[in-house]
Amino acid sequence: MKSVPVREAVGMVLCHDMTRIVPGQCKGPAFRKGHIVTHEDIGPLLEIGKEHIYVLHLEPGQLHENEAAERIARAAAGPGLSPTPVCEGRVNLRAEPGLLCVNVQALARINAIEDVVLATLHTGQQITAPRDVAGTRVVPLVIDEARIARVEAICAEHWPVIQVKPFRPLAVGVVTTGSEIYTGRIQDKFGPVIREKFAALGSTVVGQRFVGDEPRATCAAIEAFIAEGAQMVVVTGGMSVDPDDQTPAAIRATGAEVVTYGAPTFPGVMFMLAYRGEVPVLGLPGCVMYYRASIFDLVVPRILAGERPAREDITALGHGGFCAGCPECRYPVCPFGK
Repeated sequence: MKSVPVREAVGMVLCHDMTRIVPGQCKGPAFRKGHIVTHEDIGPLLEIGKEHIYVLHLEPGQLHENEAAERIARAAAGPGLSPTPVCEGRVNLRAEPGLLCVNVQALARINAIEDVVLATLHTGQQITAPRDVAGTRVVPLVIDEARIARVEAICAEHWPVIQVKPFRPLAVGVVTTGSEIYTGRIQDKFGPVIREKFAALGSTVVGQRFVGDEPRATCAAIEAFIAEGAQMVVVTGGMSVDPDDQTPAAIRATGAEVVTYGAPTFPGVMFMLAYRGEVPVLGLPGCVMYYRASIFDLVVPRILAGERPAREDITALGHGGFCAGCPECRYPVCPFGK
């Protein structure tokens, strides 16, 4: 840090905030710490009484915090992300709609580098509207360029460290089981919820078939949707272990390869994921109908982003799979009409 005449400070970095006071009107920072002085700044600095200012002198091999943050952001950002303009040493990464995917191991290596900060939302989150999902900066005002080069090397090795995979628009068939709905004794409440959830992710429910509790009818409805070109089939109802809940058996009877029946998530334990060839067939438990966040929101976005979850991907959901149960997440009216 050194004091230099204002007119000789162009290109140098301010060491502290500089306050502008207009009596009776305002008091606030005219220039922030870390600001790089330009020719246009000389007049305003003189106007606030700054003939000399304290600046940082960047030695060869050093970077200002703004440049460091911009380089980290460029290195870490993959498809679906764009850096925001640097502000007070920080750059955010703004995401387009899709599935947020973070290489957690690479992220940990980056943050292990002294004075480097790169923070993200949890990986696997669905992004349904543009928003910031990560931010980066360095701790000091000036940092050794070698540290930023290490970040860039890690990002090149594991590129992309952060990306957003776009959702594929799929045609979805819905099979709703249960004699109480099939016979019209109660109104179906699951269909509208499913349509809304898929619409938010860019996919379309192309049809809904109602069947009773007989596995053969459920199996036939699933196969009919696949024959008609459905790219995903979801089955609602009959997912518990009660003797008359036969949906898992019906899904198996189609010849689909079962990835899992059961998930370590609350809500969403009685969930089934299977594949009939390339077509995912999902058995959705009732919680999907009346919780805003459930197993649906953890698995379906990954499938729409082109991933094919394996059993180990489902079992890994146990860490963080216990929902806090915020009261506002449940619908105020019982979905079963009770």
